[in-house]
Amino acid sequence: MPAPEQTHHHERPFVEVALPLPVRQNFTYRLPDQFGFAKIGARVVVPFGKRTLTGYVVGFPSDLGPDLDVGTLKPVLELTDDEPLITSEILELTRWSAEYYAASWGEMLKASLPAGINAAVDQIVSITSKGRLELVNNSSAKNKRIQLLSRLASDGDIDLKRLTIEFGESAAKRAIRELANAGHASIRFQTAAPIVKAKRRKAVRMIRDSPEVLTDPQTRILDALKASEDPVAFTDLLKLANVGASPINTLAKRGILEVFIQEVSRDPLANAVLPKALDLKLNAEQAFVLSEITNAVRQSEYQGFLLHGVTGSGKTEVYIRAMQQTIALGRGSLMLVPEIALTPIFSRRLRAAFGDQVAILHSSLSPGERYDEWRRIRSGKARIVIGTRSAIFAPIADIGLIVIDEEHDSSYRQNESPFYNARDLAVIRASRANAVIVLGSATPSLESFHNAKSGKYQYLQLQQRIGERPMAKAELIDMREVFKRAGKDVVISQQLIEGIRETHAKGEQSIILLNRRGFSSFVLCRSCGETLRCINCDITLTYHRGENKLTCHYCNYSTPTPKVCP
Repeated sequence: MPAPEQTHHHERPFVEVALPLPVRQNFTYRLPDQFGFAKIGARVVVPFGKRTLTGYVVGFPSDLGPDLDVGTLKPVLELTDDEPLITSEILELTRWSAEYYAASWGEMLKASLPAGINAAVDQIVSITSKGRLELVNNSSAKNKRIQLLSRLASDGDIDLKRLTIEFGESAAKRAIRELANAGHASIRFQTAAPIVKAKRRKAVRMIRDSPEVLTDPQTRILDALKASEDPVAFTDLLKLANVGASPINTLAKRGILEVFIQEVSRDPLANAVLPKALDLKLNAEQAFVLSEITNAVRQSEYQGFLLHGVTGSGKTEVYIRAMQQTIALGRGSLMLVPEIALTPIFSRRLRAAFGDQVAILHSSLSPGERYDEWRRIRSGKARIVIGTRSAIFAPIADIGLIVIDEEHDSSYRQNESPFYNARDLAVIRASRANAVIVLGSATPSLESFHNAKSGKYQYLQLQQRIGERPMAKAELIDMREVFKRAGKDVVISQQLIEGIRETHAKGEQSIILLNRRGFSSFVLCRSCGETLRCINCDITLTYHRGENKLTCHYCNYSTPTPKVCP
């Protein structure tokens, strides 16, 4: 895949298009004169076989080759964007990731945009004048073609999907193809509205005060508008002033008010209860770690850090203060978390610290919320983004800091097409943007730990918990000893029972995890501790009581359960 040209737009009549298909190549289309010129990253609607798809302009081929007949090139059906949605940084990042992970560039570009933003394309069927004549001459015929012509003549333009539902898919498509070949019907492509679009509402704002004598409802309307610094939604104003629509329209006709259409942003945190901002004092370890990160941010050069901090050591406070320094320098920040369940916790803390500059991106948002958050990022209104792995493609301008929390987590890997690892892409994005990346974890992955020890990352540690809180205690109980004391098979030890009782007495909750298949995950001798293992894999065999056999869940080896210790 060639790197995209630096030219913002081009007046050549040919465009190279990446399509969201599982193919590792781009396709060349002819750009009709009516569209003028296209820009790199713009979306286009193009034919592909029997389908029409939304693709992305990624280049302008200068040499089509001697074997290619220009006349056979299919035309672009629609140029969707005058100004591309995809930034040059994201275009290059998706190109690199498509090459590295042997994925489709078009699928990677589609994954970088909010779901539902691409317009669908409908096929519209119409009757021609020749078709109307055919209908007059054969009105008594009962075949599918005449029935379709009669339907088109009575209702005008009809979506092909509706016709296939009414007349049957195969029969309708065959009849329409025959009608089109005979010139009795025409088929054209029409772009349908995208699934998500900006939300709009009718709003009212005050233009001038009125020197005229006003009625009581009109006075209440103006008082309500004066009490609000921002325009008021039309429906809200009706409730606030306890009036109908008529006095509002009357004031608008006099030029005292203006009724207009206003875009409304769907905020995922609109009803969230934000935590109070606390003036926390950093301990010595936190202060050192923060100074190392912020010094690197000020240098505006790539630097990678592995922050190895135990649970409860205050990594999040370090992240927030590093973001504050980054925003103060006029640069953006991105924070990735492995699970959607973690985003409410972090997003509320970030919103409390940074206000409306924070945007959230993850798949549990509604399509409208995700679209609005993405637009706020693209426009530069949101300078801090928190999200799951797909947020790595957030179009943050001049990104200066990327934080990967719980960097060891396997959830950063996308396990369906297009495949990528968001943590590793974050490192690439930071290096290309001269940004700082912080990989944080209480249990770093082996590869990140190796990179830190080999000098690729700077190794930072937080070894003390905040407030010198003790670490959680883990106690290992030998059930063989419990069995000897009890003289019978015991499932739960006395220590565990007492621990649960103490927890319950405090009004707290307990969780018991059973992670096994079969009746028991192992069989051992109560006397010598010998466990029965697989002859192939050397792991303990699982006991299935119903079949009275031992099975290996790796290689499926099985054997009858012995009655005597081997």
